[in-house]
Amino acid sequence: MSSASESIDVGGWRITALVDGSMRLDGGAMWGVVPKPMWEKLTPPDADNAIAIAIRPFLAERGDVKVLVECGLGDRWDEKWKRIYRIETKPSLVDSLASVGVAPEAITHVVATHCHWDHFGAAVARRGDELVPRFPRARYFAPRIEIENARRPDHVRRASYRPEDVEPLLAAGVLEAYDGDVELLPGLHAHVLGGHSDGVAVITLGDEATSDCAVFWSDVVPTTHHAQPAYIMAFDIDVARSFRVRSEWLARAAERGWLGLFYHDTERAFAKLVRDGKRYTASA
Repeated sequence: MSSASESIDVGGWRITALVDGSMRLDGGAMWGVVPKPMWEKLTPPDADNAIAIAIRPFLAERGDVKVLVECGLGDRWDEKWKRIYRIETKPSLVDSLASVGVAPEAITHVVATHCHWDHFGAAVARRGDELVPRFPRARYFAPRIEIENARRPDHVRRASYRPEDVEPLLAAGVLEAYDGDVELLPGLHAHVLGGHSDGVAVITLGDEATSDCAVFWSDVVPTTHHAQPAYIMAFDIDVARSFRVRSEWLARAAERGWLGLFYHDTERAFAKLVRDGKRYTASA
């Protein structure tokens, strides 16, 4: 696992890779139609075919603004779920923030790309018998359709969402919905793409017209190893849309020299993607 305190300056932001525990998922599900002889060289599986999955939120700082881009798994897991997904809750996001001298109360904004439990479970904390916002001074942002899916997941989406991850935020009046392409904060843009989920977004920090920009890939490109348009997870709800948006955004990031931020990659938090013929490779 790469260092939780690795930091890079880009686009006027100081961006630090954090950690919120870890988990393991079935390698076949993470790689979709990619044959195992190909992916097992990149992400070696255990005997039960599970591969290690990083859970890596990012802290973006500029002046007094402290933004969490994604917030992780959280710690509200019973033993059954921990066993199924091999969830480790330590080090937690709060531990990771403390390692760089940031308290939960110092976070001013939390930006979510979608509301799947492995990306949004740490948004809420248990305080006695109540569930409350984990970051008490923060404004939270999430795609509108993702909030609705979390509140009322249908049969197809029920395994990926939990109403209790969003309802306490709505009750506290701190969760704001966004749609389309929007500047949530000066120099921080969200782009709702869909494909992996109905409303999954990527987040850019900096000047999108230049190389002085970072892109948080979320589950659109979960690891550097998935940086080929056809390497689509079996979890994606709309494969055709995933292929389309991945093709467009991988090309854009490579052409403009953007720095990629990778949520699930166990080895690399930061990497640029470079076009090598028809393929993409990750570089420092």
